[in-house]
Amino acid sequence: MVFAHDTAMALQAATALVNSTLEPVTLDTPAALDEFLSEFGYTGRRDGDEAELAAVRAVLPRLRTLLTADRDRAAALVNDLLRDAQALPQLRRHDGYDWHLHAVDPQAPLAERIVVETAMAMIDVIRADDMSRLALCADESCDGVVLDLSRNRSKRFCSVTCGNRNAVAAYRARQAEEA
Repeated sequence: MVFAHDTAMALQAATALVNSTLEPVTLDTPAALDEFLSEFGYTGRRDGDEAELAAVRAVLPRLRTLLTADRDRAAALVNDLLRDAQALPQLRRHDGYDWHLHAVDPQAPLAERIVVETAMAMIDVIRADDMSRLALCADESCDGVVLDLSRNRSKRFCSVTCGNRNAVAAYRARQAEEA
């Protein structure tokens, strides 16, 4: 299934956010958060301070739980997240993007907007019964979340680093067998 642009972007952003807490931590300053927001096209209010960064980092465990849950648990979590935020879905068009859904006011706190946008994206994943698009990294030493939006569903690693580490390990194992 090909997801709508806003769904794919919200899933990519949530995955990147969750993985930003792994070593090396990349979401460690308000400037890093601002760069992230720009990269993933987040609009609306930005406070740009340590409190906002702390609030975003505080919701990441909930997002990780959502992204790694089975379908039924994910549906319950989405309902909880939307209810907690008193989400009211509305169609919006802005910044060159055609009609898409927003469920909270653009002036709501950033952490709340991130949680709600992720929950809204997960609605599409759950309805499409496409939870296999989300997985844990195949690298045994990594806890990263993998979002696979490829057609052939072949993505196994959360980053190029993990993929390369495993390719090198497999190469070395083959070399040792041949010796």
